[in-house]
Amino acid sequence: MVLSYRYWDDCVDPRDLEALWLDPDVRAEWLDVGETRGRKVHLSRDPDGEPYLTQIEMKAVAAIVISRHFDSQLDLEMICAISEIASGRQPLAERYDKKAKDTTLGIMQLLPKTADWLIRELGYRTYEVEGNPILLFRPFINVYLGAAYLKWLLNYDGKERNEEFVVRAYNGGPKKAAHKSTLEYWKRYLSVKESLPFRKSLYNGPCPNDASGSGLPVSEIKGVNHAFWDSRASPEDMDEMWNHPSVLKEWSKCGEIRGKVLFSHDKEKRPYLSRVEVKAVAEIILSKHFSTRQVNPEILCALAEVVSMRFVNGVGARTGLMGIDYPTAMWLYSDLGYKAYRVESVDDLTKPFISMYFGAAYLSWLSEYEGRQRTPQFVVQAYLAGPKNVSLQETGHYWIDFEEAITHYERKKDDGTCSIL
Repeated sequence: MVLSYRYWDDCVDPRDLEALWLDPDVRAEWLDVGETRGRKVHLSRDPDGEPYLTQIEMKAVAAIVISRHFDSQLDLEMICAISEIASGRQPLAERYDKKAKDTTLGIMQLLPKTADWLIRELGYRTYEVEGNPILLFRPFINVYLGAAYLKWLLNYDGKERNEEFVVRAYNGGPKKAAHKSTLEYWKRYLSVKESLPFRKSLYNGPCPNDASGSGLPVSEIKGVNHAFWDSRASPEDMDEMWNHPSVLKEWSKCGEIRGKVLFSHDKEKRPYLSRVEVKAVAEIILSKHFSTRQVNPEILCALAEVVSMRFVNGVGARTGLMGIDYPTAMWLYSDLGYKAYRVESVDDLTKPFISMYFGAAYLSWLSEYEGRQRTPQFVVQAYLAGPKNVSLQETGHYWIDFEEAITHYERKKDDGTCSIL
């Protein structure tokens, strides 16, 4: 495949190039070597004339992709270290994979069929790449899909996976994650990661009543995506929120105005819902779409606490407020007929009303799994771990977390139990 990139402009769109210029480290590096904003930016080249990304550029691309599409759920250092090992940060790198009988492409060394699967089955459609593998040589596209694959591996087979599993599975496939053939790759990864000229910041959870930790309005913080409720909900759903007495009281107290309602943000600029907002979304969804099922809104609220900590984009490998992934949403939509909201891509599941709707649908289905009325303990554990993975030893802690979470929503338990329906 004959392809050549001389400039950054040849392999990124204007929006991505502007994002790179906004990164202070990249801007300083580019200005130091004589690059000028508004003109084409040269790619660095190795002694063989092959283009490559500097470590500063690679860090910026990974950070932009993670912030824009994965809401800081992925490890920046992991992506940078893998790109170092896989391709030496060369966007045009390609290598024939004997086992797959196909060629891996780009910075993260993706197989075209893996990219197509991520797009078609998991809904990663920000970049239209399916059927056009040449686009995988573009840094932002390749890193976006490589990150999507890493996110999928983080929750492979419905289980939360550690760093070693993810890295070794990325190299040899999930079935080789514990095989000796991927051990050397893991050791090399640790060495490369340790040598990276930057270190990740520690995780901070939600900080109620603190929009950003910076003292600036959220709308003025660089890097905050979709800061407004109105960008993640339809006009009809926003009207329902404004008509909800508790929400109206909270939003009015905070000085929100129609058309520009801000999400709360934690110190890492991640948007999340207040408990008042979560409960309102649950009540609206249930009253409009599940009135005959009589699902308790408190159940959905508590699940949101456990699954996503109320973060709009989700936490870790779980997507959105209710942690519903794209394949599950599409199954509920296509096979079970839950069609009040349409899901075009995985990004739609970061919209609170859509995530809550499919979360309620999944909960309803689990309550009668295999044609039997199920206990609350089973339903909650099945929601979080999958119905085939429920066991007291392995998933019992989910029920404990759930019971603690539901206390935030003043759920009354008259008989010492709590019902789903």
